[in-house]
Amino acid sequence: MDKEVDPAVLAVINEKRLMGEKRTPVDIIARMGVFEARDKASDHAWLATGDNVIATIWAEFVTLGASGQWIYLESLNPMLRPGGGERSALQAQRAKDRLQLLKRAFDAGTGFRAVLQTNRVPIADMETDKAAKVSTRVPDDIEWHVASWDDEQKLAVLVRGPRDSLPTESDILAARARMNLPTAAAEVAAAPASPQEAKAAAMDYLTRHFAGYGYKAEHVNSDDLGYDIEVSDKKGKTLLQLAVKGTAPGVTAFHLTATERARAERGDPWRLVVVTDATGPAAQHKLYKPAEINQAPGLEALPD
Repeated sequence: MDKEVDPAVLAVINEKRLMGEKRTPVDIIARMGVFEARDKASDHAWLATGDNVIATIWAEFVTLGASGQWIYLESLNPMLRPGGGERSALQAQRAKDRLQLLKRAFDAGTGFRAVLQTNRVPIADMETDKAAKVSTRVPDDIEWHVASWDDEQKLAVLVRGPRDSLPTESDILAARARMNLPTAAAEVAAAPASPQEAKAAAMDYLTRHFAGYGYKAEHVNSDDLGYDIEVSDKKGKTLLQLAVKGTAPGVTAFHLTATERARAERGDPWRLVVVTDATGPAAQHKLYKPAEINQAPGLEALPD
């Protein structure tokens, strides 16, 4: 919301908004070179024509450094919302897509275009309030760049303007406070999981993942059908029958039962799905068709 935005940042947004022609949030990114802008309007970053990266900058999170430099901190943990709380599967995927594009700009040593955005609800509620909508979105005429990317601290620093100076430590602390980001804690080694815990976490992850896209994910593993989850659309049509396997610290291998292999031989819509880091914050999954199951890392043959 506007009252959460630094006055200097809000002044730039208002000037841009009042002096330019009136455009919708979709029109703005379309004119910046984003294909199929209407379908991608809810994304948080885009790859536009000319391989130009465009990213949303939520104005509520912009901090002015001691020198007047605009600073924006980007968490590298896509599973957690700013200020805490787990993202939905769809929100997490959007965050991962955004990080991929920002990392692309960082690795290439190029800047990126920004759209400055304010929201109609408090910024802390942006990802949880179903009524949340864009209040203002304007293209920024000044280029941004990723000044630093720290995988260990799970933090990237985004800066508006020239690259000749980095924010100071006190600037970063102020930005952390504005975004309610805790200072980096010492890494805690993940406790080894049991196969049952890895499987349960994988099932939960996939249920939330497909629900985020509007699909129904029904657990059917008790029926010993050769698969664990049946995914269907809103009309009840079966899309996938998933044999679920999870890996985690202490669980690096898995087997396919005789029933699962027999079901795989019957073909579609059966799939093997492997969820890696199932018990951790960065779980990811990959689907394997019946002909591809032997390519799945971690798959071991049943003992004789």
